[in-house]
Amino acid sequence: MIDLTVDRVGLEHAVARAREQNIVIPTFAQQKDPALIPEKIRQELASIGLWDITPRNLFRITWRNEPVAQGGGFGEVNYVELPRELTGVDARILALVGKWFPTGAHKVGAAYSCLVPRLVTGQFDPTRQKAVWPSTGNYCRGGAYDAALLACESVAILPEGMSRERFEWLEKVSGEVIATPGSESNVKEIFDKCHELKRERGDEVAIFNQFDEFGNYLWHYEVTGHAMEQVLAREMRTGDRFAGVVSNTGSGGTIACGDYLKQRFPNSKVVASEALQCPTLLQNGFGAHRIEGIGDKHVPWIHNVRSTDLVTAVDDQASVELIRLFNEPEGHAYLIERGVPEDFISQLDLMGISSVANVLAAIKFARWFELTGEDLIFTIWTDSMELYQSRMEELREQQGTYTRCDAAADYERYLLGENTHHMMELTYPDRKRVHNLKYYTWVEQQGKTYEEIQAQWYDESYWTSVQKQAAEIDELIIEFNARVGLMP
Repeated sequence: MIDLTVDRVGLEHAVARAREQNIVIPTFAQQKDPALIPEKIRQELASIGLWDITPRNLFRITWRNEPVAQGGGFGEVNYVELPRELTGVDARILALVGKWFPTGAHKVGAAYSCLVPRLVTGQFDPTRQKAVWPSTGNYCRGGAYDAALLACESVAILPEGMSRERFEWLEKVSGEVIATPGSESNVKEIFDKCHELKRERGDEVAIFNQFDEFGNYLWHYEVTGHAMEQVLAREMRTGDRFAGVVSNTGSGGTIACGDYLKQRFPNSKVVASEALQCPTLLQNGFGAHRIEGIGDKHVPWIHNVRSTDLVTAVDDQASVELIRLFNEPEGHAYLIERGVPEDFISQLDLMGISSVANVLAAIKFARWFELTGEDLIFTIWTDSMELYQSRMEELREQQGTYTRCDAAADYERYLLGENTHHMMELTYPDRKRVHNLKYYTWVEQQGKTYEEIQAQWYDESYWTSVQKQAAEIDELIIEFNARVGLMP
Protein backbone atom coordinates (compact mmCIF):
# COMPACT_ATOMS: atom_id res chain seq x y z
CA MET A 1 0.00 0.00 0.00
CA ILE A 2 0.95 3.66 -0.32
CA ASP A 3 2.44 4.75 3.00
CA LEU A 4 0.23 7.49 4.47
CA THR A 5 2.01 7.88 7.81
CA VAL A 6 2.04 11.54 8.85
CA ASP A 7 5.29 13.38 9.61
CA ARG A 8 4.16 16.40 11.64
CA VAL A 9 7.25 18.53 11.07
CA GLY A 10 7.33 17.97 7.33
CA LEU A 11 3.60 18.59 7.14
CA GLU A 12 3.90 21.96 8.88
CA HIS A 13 6.61 22.98 6.43
CA ALA A 14 4.54 21.82 3.45
CA VAL A 15 1.47 23.71 4.68
CA ALA A 16 3.47 26.90 5.19
CA ARG A 17 5.03 26.62 1.71
CA ALA A 18 1.60 26.06 0.12
CA ARG A 19 0.21 29.10 1.93
CA GLU A 20 3.12 31.26 0.75
CA GLN A 21 2.78 30.10 -2.87
CA ASN A 22 -1.05 30.22 -3.11
CA ILE A 23 -1.29 26.46 -3.67
CA VAL A 24 -4.57 24.54 -3.52
CA ILE A 25 -4.33 20.81 -4.26
CA PRO A 26 -7.04 18.96 -6.23
CA THR A 27 -8.45 15.60 -5.19
CA PHE A 28 -8.78 12.43 -7.25
CA ALA A 29 -12.52 13.08 -7.24
CA GLN A 30 -11.98 16.48 -8.90
CA GLN A 31 -9.62 14.99 -11.47
CA LYS A 32 -12.31 12.48 -12.40
CA ASP A 33 -15.11 15.07 -12.36
CA PRO A 34 -13.98 18.69 -12.83
CA ALA A 35 -17.55 19.84 -12.06
CA LEU A 36 -16.44 19.46 -8.43
CA ILE A 37 -13.74 22.14 -8.85
CA PRO A 38 -14.70 25.43 -7.15
CA GLU A 39 -16.11 28.03 -9.54
CA LYS A 40 -13.51 30.61 -8.54
CA ILE A 41 -10.68 28.34 -9.63
CA ARG A 42 -12.40 27.59 -12.94
CA GLN A 43 -12.72 31.32 -13.52
CA GLU A 44 -9.01 31.82 -12.84
CA LEU A 45 -8.14 29.11 -15.37
CA ALA A 46 -9.89 31.11 -18.08
CA SER A 47 -6.80 33.34 -18.34
CA ILE A 48 -4.13 30.64 -17.91
CA GLY A 49 -2.32 28.68 -20.63
CA LEU A 50 -2.37 24.89 -20.55
CA TRP A 51 1.40 24.62 -20.04
CA ASP A 52 1.80 27.68 -17.79
CA ILE A 53 3.73 27.08 -14.59
CA THR A 54 1.15 28.20 -12.08
CA PRO A 55 -0.39 26.26 -9.16
CA ARG A 56 -3.89 26.54 -10.61
CA ASN A 57 -2.89 24.22 -13.45
CA LEU A 58 -2.87 21.40 -10.91
CA PHE A 59 -6.61 21.38 -11.59
CA ARG A 60 -5.93 20.61 -15.24
CA ILE A 61 -4.54 17.20 -14.40
CA THR A 62 -7.59 15.50 -15.89
CA TRP A 63 -8.65 13.72 -19.08
CA ARG A 64 -11.46 16.28 -19.40
CA ASN A 65 -9.65 19.50 -20.32
CA GLU A 66 -11.13 21.56 -23.12
CA PRO A 67 -8.76 20.85 -26.07
CA VAL A 68 -7.28 24.33 -26.39
CA ALA A 69 -3.86 25.74 -25.50
CA GLN A 70 -5.08 28.82 -23.62
CA GLY A 71 -7.84 29.50 -21.13
CA GLY A 72 -9.80 26.30 -21.59
CA GLY A 73 -12.46 24.95 -19.29
CA PHE A 74 -13.64 21.37 -18.92
CA GLY A 75 -15.88 19.10 -20.95
CA GLU A 76 -16.18 15.46 -21.92
CA VAL A 77 -13.26 13.03 -21.80
CA ASN A 78 -10.81 13.65 -24.65
CA TYR A 79 -10.80 10.61 -26.93
CA VAL A 80 -10.94 9.57 -30.58
CA GLU A 81 -12.35 6.60 -32.45
CA LEU A 82 -10.09 5.25 -35.18
CA PRO A 83 -11.84 4.62 -38.51
CA ARG A 84 -11.86 1.14 -40.01
CA GLU A 85 -10.29 2.60 -43.17
CA LEU A 86 -7.15 3.30 -41.12
CA THR A 87 -6.96 0.20 -38.91
CA GLY A 88 -8.14 -2.42 -41.39
CA VAL A 89 -10.17 -4.20 -38.69
CA ASP A 90 -13.90 -4.15 -37.93
CA ALA A 91 -13.46 -3.76 -34.17
CA ARG A 92 -13.98 -0.22 -32.88
CA ILE A 93 -10.70 1.09 -31.46
CA LEU A 94 -11.00 4.05 -29.06
CA ALA A 95 -8.07 6.02 -27.67
CA LEU A 96 -7.82 8.51 -24.81
CA VAL A 97 -5.89 11.61 -25.91
CA GLY A 98 -3.02 12.75 -23.69
CA LYS A 99 -2.03 15.93 -25.55
CA TRP A 100 -4.48 18.07 -23.60
CA PHE A 101 -2.73 17.64 -20.28
CA PRO A 102 -0.20 20.25 -19.14
CA THR A 103 3.17 19.27 -20.70
CA GLY A 104 1.25 17.53 -23.50
CA ALA A 105 1.40 14.08 -21.88
CA HIS A 106 -0.66 12.14 -19.34
CA LYS A 107 2.37 11.45 -17.11
CA VAL A 108 1.64 14.62 -15.11
CA GLY A 109 -1.14 12.56 -13.51
CA ALA A 110 1.05 9.64 -12.52
CA ALA A 111 3.75 11.96 -11.15
CA TYR A 112 1.14 13.97 -9.25
CA SER A 113 -0.19 10.83 -7.61
CA CYS A 114 3.30 9.87 -6.48
CA LEU A 115 4.26 13.27 -5.03
CA VAL A 116 1.05 14.53 -3.45
CA PRO A 117 0.50 11.70 -0.91
CA ARG A 118 3.99 12.30 0.47
CA LEU A 119 3.45 16.06 0.45
CA VAL A 120 0.12 16.07 2.32
CA THR A 121 1.46 13.62 4.91
CA GLY A 122 4.69 15.59 5.43
CA GLN A 123 6.85 12.67 4.29
CA PHE A 124 8.23 14.99 1.61
CA ASP A 125 9.41 18.33 2.95
CA PRO A 126 9.57 20.94 0.15
CA THR A 127 11.68 23.28 2.28
CA ARG A 128 14.68 20.93 2.47
CA GLN A 129 14.26 18.10 -0.07
CA LYS A 130 14.44 17.79 -3.84
CA ALA A 131 12.10 15.45 -5.73
CA VAL A 132 14.01 13.10 -8.03
CA TRP A 133 12.17 11.89 -11.15
CA PRO A 134 13.82 8.91 -12.89
CA SER A 135 12.25 8.31 -16.29
CA THR A 136 12.68 7.47 -19.95
CA GLY A 137 10.94 10.69 -20.93
CA ASN A 138 7.50 12.02 -20.08
CA TYR A 139 7.36 11.01 -16.42
CA CYS A 140 10.33 13.17 -15.44
CA ARG A 141 8.78 16.02 -17.45
CA GLY A 142 5.50 15.54 -15.60
CA GLY A 143 7.28 15.26 -12.27
CA ALA A 144 9.35 18.40 -12.81
CA TYR A 145 6.21 20.28 -13.88
CA ASP A 146 4.15 19.09 -10.90
CA ALA A 147 7.01 19.90 -8.54
CA ALA A 148 7.26 23.42 -9.96
CA LEU A 149 3.50 23.95 -9.47
CA LEU A 150 3.80 22.66 -5.89
CA ALA A 151 6.84 24.88 -5.14
CA CYS A 152 9.22 21.92 -4.84
CA GLU A 153 12.71 21.66 -6.28
CA SER A 154 13.33 18.74 -8.62
CA VAL A 155 15.95 16.60 -10.33
CA ALA A 156 15.05 15.03 -13.70
CA ILE A 157 16.86 11.88 -14.81
CA LEU A 158 16.46 10.46 -18.33
CA PRO A 159 18.57 8.67 -20.95
CA GLU A 160 20.78 10.82 -23.15
CA GLY A 161 19.22 9.31 -26.29
CA MET A 162 15.74 10.76 -25.73
CA SER A 163 14.30 13.44 -28.03
CA ARG A 164 15.82 16.91 -28.00
CA GLU A 165 12.46 18.51 -27.15
CA ARG A 166 12.41 16.79 -23.78
CA PHE A 167 15.82 18.11 -22.73
CA GLU A 168 15.17 21.64 -23.98
CA TRP A 169 11.93 21.89 -22.02
CA LEU A 170 13.35 20.30 -18.85
CA GLU A 171 16.25 22.73 -18.76
CA LYS A 172 13.70 25.53 -18.30
CA VAL A 173 11.60 23.79 -15.63
CA SER A 174 13.71 21.40 -13.58
CA GLY A 175 16.41 22.65 -11.26
CA GLU A 176 18.74 19.87 -12.37
CA VAL A 177 18.72 17.57 -15.42
CA ILE A 178 20.87 14.42 -15.50
CA ALA A 179 21.37 12.44 -18.73
CA THR A 180 22.21 8.77 -18.20
CA PRO A 181 23.89 6.46 -20.78
CA GLY A 182 21.78 4.79 -23.44
CA SER A 183 18.30 5.26 -24.78
CA GLU A 184 14.74 4.11 -24.25
CA SER A 185 15.41 0.65 -22.84
CA ASN A 186 18.31 1.61 -20.53
CA VAL A 187 16.29 1.68 -17.34
CA LYS A 188 18.83 0.12 -14.98
CA GLU A 189 21.22 3.02 -15.63
CA ILE A 190 18.48 5.35 -14.36
CA PHE A 191 18.06 3.26 -11.21
CA ASP A 192 21.83 3.26 -10.68
CA LYS A 193 21.91 7.05 -10.85
CA CYS A 194 19.15 7.25 -8.21
CA HIS A 195 21.18 5.05 -5.86
CA GLU A 196 24.21 7.25 -6.48
CA LEU A 197 22.26 10.41 -5.64
CA LYS A 198 20.91 8.80 -2.48
CA ARG A 199 24.41 7.81 -1.36
CA GLU A 200 25.80 11.28 -2.06
CA ARG A 201 22.94 13.46 -0.82
CA GLY A 202 21.07 11.30 1.64
CA ASP A 203 17.79 12.72 2.92
CA GLU A 204 18.22 15.86 0.82
CA VAL A 205 16.63 13.94 -2.08
CA ALA A 206 13.44 11.89 -2.31
CA ILE A 207 13.23 9.36 -5.14
CA PHE A 208 9.90 9.03 -6.95
CA ASN A 209 10.52 5.94 -9.06
CA GLN A 210 7.51 5.46 -11.34
CA PHE A 211 8.36 1.78 -11.78
CA ASP A 212 7.71 0.96 -8.11
CA GLU A 213 5.59 3.90 -6.87
CA PHE A 214 2.01 2.75 -6.32
CA GLY A 215 0.77 6.30 -6.75
CA ASN A 216 1.41 5.71 -10.46
CA TYR A 217 -0.71 2.55 -10.39
CA LEU A 218 -3.47 4.20 -8.36
CA TRP A 219 -3.85 7.26 -10.59
CA HIS A 220 -4.40 5.16 -13.69
CA TYR A 221 -6.65 2.69 -11.90
CA GLU A 222 -8.78 5.47 -10.43
CA VAL A 223 -8.65 8.35 -12.95
CA THR A 224 -7.80 6.75 -16.30
CA GLY A 225 -10.02 3.76 -15.62
CA HIS A 226 -12.99 5.99 -14.79
CA ALA A 227 -12.38 8.11 -17.89
CA MET A 228 -12.53 5.03 -20.09
CA GLU A 229 -15.66 3.83 -18.35
CA GLN A 230 -17.35 7.18 -19.03
CA VAL A 231 -16.51 6.93 -22.73
CA LEU A 232 -17.77 3.36 -22.92
CA ALA A 233 -21.07 4.40 -21.34
CA ARG A 234 -21.41 6.91 -24.16
CA GLU A 235 -20.22 4.72 -27.05
CA MET A 236 -21.52 1.22 -26.32
CA ARG A 237 -24.69 0.30 -28.18
CA THR A 238 -27.11 -2.50 -27.38
CA GLY A 239 -25.33 -5.76 -28.11
CA ASP A 240 -21.83 -4.26 -28.04
CA ARG A 241 -19.03 -5.86 -26.02
CA PHE A 242 -16.02 -4.26 -24.38
CA ALA A 243 -13.18 -6.50 -25.54
CA GLY A 244 -10.33 -5.04 -23.54
CA VAL A 245 -7.68 -2.41 -22.98
CA VAL A 246 -4.31 -2.32 -24.76
CA SER A 247 -1.29 -0.54 -23.32
CA ASN A 248 2.46 -0.49 -23.71
CA THR A 249 3.80 -1.76 -20.40
CA GLY A 250 6.27 1.09 -19.84
CA SER A 251 6.31 1.83 -16.13
CA GLY A 252 3.40 -0.53 -15.42
CA GLY A 253 1.18 2.37 -14.39
CA THR A 254 -1.05 3.04 -17.39
CA ILE A 255 -2.01 -0.62 -17.75
CA ALA A 256 -3.57 -0.43 -14.25
CA CYS A 257 -6.66 1.04 -15.90
CA GLY A 258 -7.19 -2.52 -17.15
CA ASP A 259 -7.57 -3.73 -13.56
CA TYR A 260 -10.39 -1.22 -13.06
CA LEU A 261 -12.13 -2.08 -16.33
CA LYS A 262 -11.84 -5.83 -15.78
CA GLN A 263 -13.69 -5.40 -12.50
CA ARG A 264 -16.49 -3.58 -14.38
CA PHE A 265 -16.35 -5.84 -17.45
CA PRO A 266 -15.21 -9.29 -16.19
CA ASN A 267 -14.96 -10.80 -19.67
CA SER A 268 -12.64 -8.09 -20.97
CA LYS A 269 -8.92 -8.60 -21.56
CA VAL A 270 -5.81 -6.70 -20.54
CA VAL A 271 -3.21 -6.60 -23.31
CA ALA A 272 0.41 -5.67 -22.56
CA SER A 273 2.49 -4.41 -25.47
CA GLU A 274 6.24 -3.96 -25.80
CA ALA A 275 8.86 -3.38 -28.49
CA LEU A 276 9.79 -6.39 -30.60
CA GLN A 277 13.41 -5.28 -30.34
CA CYS A 278 13.25 -5.74 -26.56
CA PRO A 279 10.74 -8.57 -25.92
CA THR A 280 11.07 -8.83 -22.16
CA LEU A 281 7.60 -10.16 -21.32
CA LEU A 282 7.26 -12.20 -24.48
CA GLN A 283 10.65 -13.92 -24.59
CA ASN A 284 12.53 -12.91 -21.43
CA GLY A 285 14.54 -10.86 -23.91
CA PHE A 286 16.51 -7.65 -24.02
CA GLY A 287 17.77 -5.07 -26.48
CA ALA A 288 17.38 -1.44 -27.53
CA HIS A 289 14.42 0.12 -29.33
CA ARG A 290 13.05 3.44 -30.60
CA ILE A 291 9.53 3.58 -29.16
CA GLU A 292 10.15 6.46 -26.77
CA GLY A 293 8.24 6.23 -23.50
CA ILE A 294 8.15 2.46 -22.90
CA GLY A 295 11.42 1.54 -21.19
CA ASP A 296 12.02 -2.19 -20.94
CA LYS A 297 14.41 -5.00 -19.89
CA HIS A 298 12.53 -5.53 -16.63
CA VAL A 299 9.00 -6.07 -15.32
CA PRO A 300 7.82 -3.03 -13.33
CA TRP A 301 7.12 -3.68 -9.66
CA ILE A 302 3.66 -2.10 -9.97
CA HIS A 303 2.54 -4.22 -12.96
CA ASN A 304 -0.18 -6.58 -11.76
CA VAL A 305 0.84 -9.44 -14.01
CA ARG A 306 -1.91 -11.79 -12.78
CA SER A 307 -4.51 -9.63 -14.52
CA THR A 308 -2.65 -9.52 -17.86
CA ASP A 309 -4.18 -11.79 -20.52
CA LEU A 310 -2.13 -11.22 -23.66
CA VAL A 311 1.36 -10.01 -24.52
CA THR A 312 2.26 -8.62 -27.92
CA ALA A 313 5.41 -7.13 -29.38
CA VAL A 314 5.35 -4.28 -31.93
CA ASP A 315 8.19 -3.62 -34.37
CA ASP A 316 9.69 -0.22 -33.60
CA GLN A 317 10.32 0.25 -37.34
CA ALA A 318 6.54 0.27 -37.87
CA SER A 319 5.99 2.92 -35.21
CA VAL A 320 8.74 5.16 -36.55
CA GLU A 321 7.75 4.86 -40.22
CA LEU A 322 4.07 5.50 -39.51
CA ILE A 323 4.69 8.90 -37.95
CA ARG A 324 5.65 10.04 -41.44
CA LEU A 325 2.49 8.56 -42.98
CA PHE A 326 0.45 10.27 -40.28
CA ASN A 327 2.16 13.68 -40.48
CA GLU A 328 3.54 14.29 -43.98
CA PRO A 329 1.33 15.98 -46.64
CA GLU A 330 1.75 13.04 -49.04
CA GLY A 331 0.75 10.68 -46.27
CA HIS A 332 -2.43 12.65 -45.61
CA ALA A 333 -3.26 12.77 -49.30
CA TYR A 334 -2.87 9.02 -49.64
CA LEU A 335 -5.01 8.29 -46.59
CA ILE A 336 -7.76 10.45 -48.06
CA GLU A 337 -7.55 8.37 -51.25
CA ARG A 338 -8.04 5.25 -49.15
CA GLY A 339 -11.19 6.65 -47.56
CA VAL A 340 -9.90 7.84 -44.20
CA PRO A 341 -12.14 10.78 -43.17
CA GLU A 342 -10.43 14.16 -43.42
CA ASP A 343 -11.67 15.27 -39.99
CA PHE A 344 -9.85 12.28 -38.49
CA ILE A 345 -6.69 12.94 -40.50
CA SER A 346 -6.57 16.40 -38.93
CA GLN A 347 -6.20 14.66 -35.54
CA LEU A 348 -3.35 12.32 -36.45
CA ASP A 349 -0.77 14.67 -34.93
CA LEU A 350 -2.33 13.88 -31.54
CA MET A 351 -0.53 10.54 -31.74
CA GLY A 352 3.14 10.29 -30.70
CA ILE A 353 5.47 7.36 -31.35
CA SER A 354 4.39 5.19 -28.40
CA SER A 355 0.77 6.01 -29.23
CA VAL A 356 1.31 4.55 -32.70
CA ALA A 357 2.66 1.41 -31.02
CA ASN A 358 -0.49 1.21 -28.90
CA VAL A 359 -2.66 1.42 -32.02
CA LEU A 360 -0.69 -1.35 -33.73
CA ALA A 361 -1.03 -3.55 -30.65
CA ALA A 362 -4.78 -2.90 -30.63
CA ILE A 363 -4.98 -4.01 -34.28
CA LYS A 364 -3.06 -7.18 -33.42
CA PHE A 365 -5.46 -7.81 -30.51
CA ALA A 366 -8.46 -7.41 -32.82
CA ARG A 367 -6.98 -9.85 -35.33
CA TRP A 368 -5.97 -12.40 -32.69
CA PHE A 369 -9.50 -12.72 -31.30
CA GLU A 370 -11.22 -12.06 -34.67
CA LEU A 371 -13.18 -9.19 -33.15
CA THR A 372 -16.17 -7.69 -34.95
CA GLY A 373 -17.87 -4.32 -35.25
CA GLU A 374 -19.70 -5.08 -32.01
CA ASP A 375 -16.41 -5.19 -30.07
CA LEU A 376 -14.80 -2.10 -28.54
CA ILE A 377 -11.10 -1.84 -27.69
CA PHE A 378 -9.55 0.94 -25.62
CA THR A 379 -6.00 2.20 -25.86
CA ILE A 380 -4.15 5.45 -25.09
CA TRP A 381 -2.45 8.19 -27.04
CA THR A 382 -0.07 9.12 -24.26
CA ASP A 383 1.44 12.16 -26.00
CA SER A 384 1.48 13.87 -29.40
CA MET A 385 3.85 14.70 -32.24
CA GLU A 386 4.50 18.05 -30.59
CA LEU A 387 7.22 16.21 -28.65
CA TYR A 388 8.80 14.50 -31.67
CA GLN A 389 9.41 17.16 -34.30
CA SER A 390 13.16 16.57 -34.03
CA ARG A 391 12.56 12.91 -34.90
CA MET A 392 10.65 13.99 -38.00
CA GLU A 393 13.58 16.19 -39.00
CA GLU A 394 15.98 13.26 -38.54
CA LEU A 395 13.81 10.99 -40.70
CA ARG A 396 13.63 13.59 -43.47
CA GLU A 397 17.41 13.94 -43.41
CA GLN A 398 17.92 10.16 -43.46
CA GLN A 399 15.20 9.15 -45.92
CA GLY A 400 14.55 12.24 -48.04
CA THR A 401 11.19 13.52 -49.24
CA TYR A 402 8.17 11.44 -48.31
CA THR A 403 6.35 10.38 -51.47
CA ARG A 404 3.01 8.85 -52.39
CA CYS A 405 4.86 5.57 -53.01
CA ASP A 406 6.28 5.70 -49.47
CA ALA A 407 2.80 6.35 -48.10
CA ALA A 408 1.28 3.43 -49.99
CA ALA A 409 4.02 1.07 -48.80
CA ASP A 410 3.73 2.13 -45.14
CA TYR A 411 -0.07 1.93 -45.19
CA GLU A 412 -0.15 -1.55 -46.72
CA ARG A 413 2.76 -2.97 -44.74
CA TYR A 414 2.29 -1.54 -41.29
CA LEU A 415 -1.49 -0.99 -40.99
CA LEU A 416 -3.36 -3.34 -43.32
CA GLY A 417 -0.48 -5.79 -43.09
CA GLU A 418 -0.32 -5.89 -39.29
CA ASN A 419 -0.62 -9.51 -38.17
CA THR A 420 -0.71 -11.84 -35.19
CA HIS A 421 3.01 -12.61 -35.12
CA HIS A 422 4.86 -12.11 -31.82
CA MET A 423 1.86 -12.60 -29.55
CA MET A 424 1.14 -14.85 -26.59
CA GLU A 425 -2.15 -15.50 -24.83
CA LEU A 426 -1.05 -16.06 -21.24
CA THR A 427 -1.83 -19.22 -19.31
CA TYR A 428 -1.42 -19.38 -15.53
CA PRO A 429 2.20 -20.63 -15.85
CA ASP A 430 2.92 -17.94 -18.45
CA ARG A 431 1.73 -15.20 -16.11
CA LYS A 432 3.78 -16.61 -13.27
CA ARG A 433 6.85 -16.75 -15.50
CA VAL A 434 6.48 -13.04 -16.30
CA HIS A 435 5.82 -12.18 -12.66
CA ASN A 436 8.90 -14.13 -11.56
CA LEU A 437 11.08 -11.90 -13.75
CA LYS A 438 10.48 -9.17 -11.18
CA TYR A 439 12.74 -11.03 -8.77
CA TYR A 440 15.97 -10.28 -10.61
CA THR A 441 15.39 -6.54 -10.80
CA TRP A 442 13.48 -5.79 -7.64
CA VAL A 443 14.59 -8.31 -5.00
CA GLU A 444 18.20 -8.88 -6.10
CA GLN A 445 18.97 -5.30 -7.20
CA GLN A 446 16.46 -2.83 -5.74
CA GLY A 447 15.91 -4.06 -2.19
CA LYS A 448 12.38 -5.47 -2.33
CA THR A 449 11.65 -8.56 -0.24
CA TYR A 450 10.88 -12.17 -1.13
CA GLU A 451 7.77 -11.96 1.06
CA GLU A 452 6.37 -9.01 -0.87
CA ILE A 453 6.93 -10.46 -4.32
CA GLN A 454 5.10 -13.57 -3.13
CA ALA A 455 2.26 -11.43 -1.75
CA GLN A 456 1.89 -9.72 -5.12
CA TRP A 457 1.15 -13.09 -6.66
CA TYR A 458 -0.80 -14.97 -4.00
CA ASP A 459 -2.62 -12.24 -2.04
CA GLU A 460 -5.36 -10.47 -4.03
CA SER A 461 -5.73 -7.88 -1.26
CA TYR A 462 -2.22 -6.67 -2.10
CA TRP A 463 -3.71 -4.92 -5.15
CA THR A 464 -7.22 -4.19 -3.93
CA SER A 465 -5.82 -2.43 -0.84
CA VAL A 466 -4.01 0.05 -3.07
CA GLN A 467 -7.12 0.51 -5.22
CA LYS A 468 -9.11 1.58 -2.16
CA GLN A 469 -6.68 4.31 -1.08
CA ALA A 470 -7.94 7.10 -3.35
CA ALA A 471 -10.68 8.12 -0.90
CA GLU A 472 -8.25 8.16 2.03
CA ILE A 473 -5.77 10.30 0.08
CA ASP A 474 -8.59 12.67 -0.90
CA GLU A 475 -9.42 13.13 2.79
CA LEU A 476 -5.78 14.00 3.51
CA ILE A 477 -5.78 16.49 0.62
CA ILE A 478 -8.97 18.14 1.91
CA GLU A 479 -7.45 18.39 5.41
CA PHE A 480 -4.24 19.82 3.95
CA ASN A 481 -6.12 22.48 1.97
CA ALA A 482 -8.11 23.39 5.07
CA ARG A 483 -4.91 23.94 7.03
CA VAL A 484 -3.47 26.06 4.23
CA GLY A 485 -6.68 28.13 4.30
CA LEU A 486 -6.84 29.17 0.64
CA MET A 487 -9.62 26.96 -0.70
CA PRO A 488 -12.26 29.23 -2.30
